[in-house]
Amino acid sequence: MIEADAEQCDGVQVQAGAGLPKSARQEQFSLGFVHMVAAAAGCWIKTHATDYDGVDVTIASSARYRKFYGPQFELQLKCTTQHRYLTADHLAWPMKAKAYTKLVCPDRFIPAYLGVLLIPGDGDDWLDQDDARLLTHSRLYYERATNLGNLPLEQDSRTVHLPRSNLFDVAGLEAIMAAIGDGGDW
Repeated sequence: MIEADAEQCDGVQVQAGAGLPKSARQEQFSLGFVHMVAAAAGCWIKTHATDYDGVDVTIASSARYRKFYGPQFELQLKCTTQHRYLTADHLAWPMKAKAYTKLVCPDRFIPAYLGVLLIPGDGDDWLDQDDARLLTHSRLYYERATNLGNLPLEQDSRTVHLPRSNLFDVAGLEAIMAAIGDGGDW
């Protein structure tokens, strides 16, 4: 880790090595994680200039499936170091009503998913890298937005449950694309 020493830059006091705030680092790390899995699965990422519609990226395939060529889905991505949300069978994730309502909107044209990346607590432990490998002790759990249920009008938040069996890895992403591309229920 770079030591954080104060320096002068054009007369302005700056903190050397401080970099991005932890929340911004988590956001960038989760996007990088998704990019790596998508590339390994033969998919690609469409980025969004805004997060207004409750999604961060669109993941697309250029493959032909039984019913559709080039299926895609939108992904709302979250990242946390809070391992207390992980249970034996799911990851519980609290969502505010505004973001939740946009994500589960029943008349979305493109299917939407929620993904939560669980990472180690210390930023120094996010990656282990040497000349032979790149390893992360992180895992991303996902769920289709249509499976998250409705939010009663009087509620200002909802905790959703992402099954541990829904692991966002190459096989998981390939299964999502096949379900959409084959015309499955989404």
